[in-house]
Amino acid sequence: MSARILVVDDVPANVKLLEARLSAEYFDVLTASNGTEALAICARAECDIILLDVMMPDLDGFEVCRRLKSNPATHFIPVVMITALDSPADRVRGLEAGADDFLTKPVSDIVLIARVRSLTRLKMMTDELRMRAITSLEIGVQAPERSAVADTGKGGRILLVDDRPSSYERLAPVLSAEHTVDVETNPSEALFHAAEGNYDLLIVSLSLENFDGLRLCSQARSLERTRQVPILAIADADNNTRLLRGLEIGVNDYLLRPVDKNELLARARTQIRKRRYTDHLRDNVQNSIEMAITDALTGLYNRRYMESHLGTLAEQAASRGKPLALMILDIDYFKSINDNYGHDAGDDVLREFAVRIRKSIRGIDLACRYGGEEFVIVMPETDLHVAGMVAERLRRVDNRRMALLREMIGTFCPDPADVEARSLLAFCLAIGEHFLAADHDGYTRGQILARAADLLFSRPTAPLETPDAGNRDA
Repeated sequence: MSARILVVDDVPANVKLLEARLSAEYFDVLTASNGTEALAICARAECDIILLDVMMPDLDGFEVCRRLKSNPATHFIPVVMITALDSPADRVRGLEAGADDFLTKPVSDIVLIARVRSLTRLKMMTDELRMRAITSLEIGVQAPERSAVADTGKGGRILLVDDRPSSYERLAPVLSAEHTVDVETNPSEALFHAAEGNYDLLIVSLSLENFDGLRLCSQARSLERTRQVPILAIADADNNTRLLRGLEIGVNDYLLRPVDKNELLARARTQIRKRRYTDHLRDNVQNSIEMAITDALTGLYNRRYMESHLGTLAEQAASRGKPLALMILDIDYFKSINDNYGHDAGDDVLREFAVRIRKSIRGIDLACRYGGEEFVIVMPETDLHVAGMVAERLRRVDNRRMALLREMIGTFCPDPADVEARSLLAFCLAIGEHFLAADHDGYTRGQILARAADLLFSRPTAPLETPDAGNRDA
């Protein structure tokens, strides 16, 4: 797994050393000798991860990190601070500036490479989501970058898995100052608890008495409902081997005992911010998919989705020996409503009719807006008799629906004596049906639609009815 690593240090020897280590692991390495140069490289999107020195002459590492994380265009780039500073206060300062990790020189090659690989995996996943979400911007879905920059990382839900009272009784109150914390002292129940709890962060002790903490982390990564939840591992200082193994199986971050409370809070905030950002990206991708297959006015599927799905349904019907019915529905005199009373009135008629359709079909049926005032319903495993019953149910306007139409008339035609308006808004519905028998596997998608359309448009136009006519065909 390769990535472009930006090494930022004002000491040439340090740059050469890191460059040699990373190149030996087949990473592409870029270098910068000061903070200003590093910011320019990041602005051009030329790197995947930044290894950042703290003590530099123009801009120190803390300020560079703050600027990167406050910029919506660069805030998602992982930053690892590598410095000779080793006090807890320095680590907290770096983490609060937005750094993903803080490593103290001299850094072990094994630790460095493991951390870079871990962050590379996370960065690749985030980049994939960001790339998919780009199309969301083109259709009006709000980008999550600005909200991510403003997110404090507080107010999350955390599950702390620890069976040592001396440990969790100290950690839980610290975390509770900023988050909602649940403590699970039984590791065997922790995975079920995590799956049901909708948590933003799992904190797992790797020093559980009768349970392998890494096994729990691995199970959390393999379970669908917890796969995306970040994991913060807590280990003893002499447990580097297990920590490195944890990074390989998907642990996002770690802390060594004794745990500094400020560092714990800072690392928890960082992971929760990342979780919220990636969740927002996934939501944007899902929203864009839904918008691509849904008619915005009625909420039904659109023509593109119906045409692609109809072929699959026809193939399934033929292979299983089951019938398939298709209806095309058209609202007569609809143009007169738009012409005389405006498109708002016409839109309300379409929305109301879409509600009628939803209430009249089953969950397995496919309803879509075909175009304009035309709709299509595809009904798997439905014979012509049942399809005719559904069509008749849709054709009838019951008293409750008439009341809604009267409300629409009152909205767009305030004069109750305007019989013409009342007649037009009590729209006429025409239905063309086509039945695909089990042995009609030669029909193509286009032929099915064409046959139903022929039946629809070959019938005479229905006469107008007023709402006062009661429960008649309309």
